[in-house]
Amino acid sequence: MRILLTGTTGQVGGGILPILQARAHVVAPPRSGFDLSQPETLAAALDQINPDLIINPAAYTAVDLAEDEPELAFRINEHAPAAMAIWAGQRGVPLIHFSTDYVFNGVGDKPWREDDRCDPLSVYGKSKRAGEQRIAAAGGSHLIIRTSWVYGAQGKNFFRTICRLAAERPELRVVADQIGAPTSAHSIAVAVNEIAARSLDAMRASFAAADGLVHLASAGATSWHGFASAIVDGLRAHNIQTKALRVIPIETSQFPTKAARPYNSRLDLGHLQQVFGISTADWQAGLEREIAAFAKLSA
Repeated sequence: MRILLTGTTGQVGGGILPILQARAHVVAPPRSGFDLSQPETLAAALDQINPDLIINPAAYTAVDLAEDEPELAFRINEHAPAAMAIWAGQRGVPLIHFSTDYVFNGVGDKPWREDDRCDPLSVYGKSKRAGEQRIAAAGGSHLIIRTSWVYGAQGKNFFRTICRLAAERPELRVVADQIGAPTSAHSIAVAVNEIAARSLDAMRASFAAADGLVHLASAGATSWHGFASAIVDGLRAHNIQTKALRVIPIETSQFPTKAARPYNSRLDLGHLQQVFGISTADWQAGLEREIAAFAKLSA
């Protein structure tokens, strides 16, 4: 199977790449060779690559900057996935695309189901929702995977930020009223590999059974403050020197950002288990693996 994988310099794409390469021929073009900011060029690039399967983790993910760059965010998050979906639909090529909990408004305390109404709060969330809609409208075989709170031992993410700040500051102040499931890029990669390991016909059938949409995140939930506290505790358990003595909970209003964040980012994982037979581990298990990986990187 010939797989086109985008965004391999990012967390999710970078996590998926080595796992897929162990069993399939993966084409991972550089951004200059497959530029999502220029959607009009993608059909020609896809003609050259001629994949049997497209996996698209690439996205515009700068949530606050998107408020100032809405045109670019929509080009990358809406128009580029639409171009891929149209090309794929015309040729019967399955498409796996990644989306986000930011398509919801974060109201309430129940995990979001796939069929819950979307009401994004930010330009980023609106651009990702528009991409979902364009992919569905293209009519081809597709699976949109919504995930949340993605992090890893490498790259730019909340985990790495806390590791850095814990080494620099005696006190960390972290938002405690936003709730979700920290989800490692590695755990996403393992699940996606399981989904993509089936035959193309079986893949199409499972995508149809899922109605083209599934939620994928770690099990359990915590706040950003709870996540940060667990990171600091884990660093100490691995004998990584930190200065942080206290992790202080604060409210979202005490840490204003340009783009609004959802308070409730919980995702219901029942559909994932029912259709694909995949159960994800608790977020604490994923964190332990990433802290161990970070310890090796820091040694």
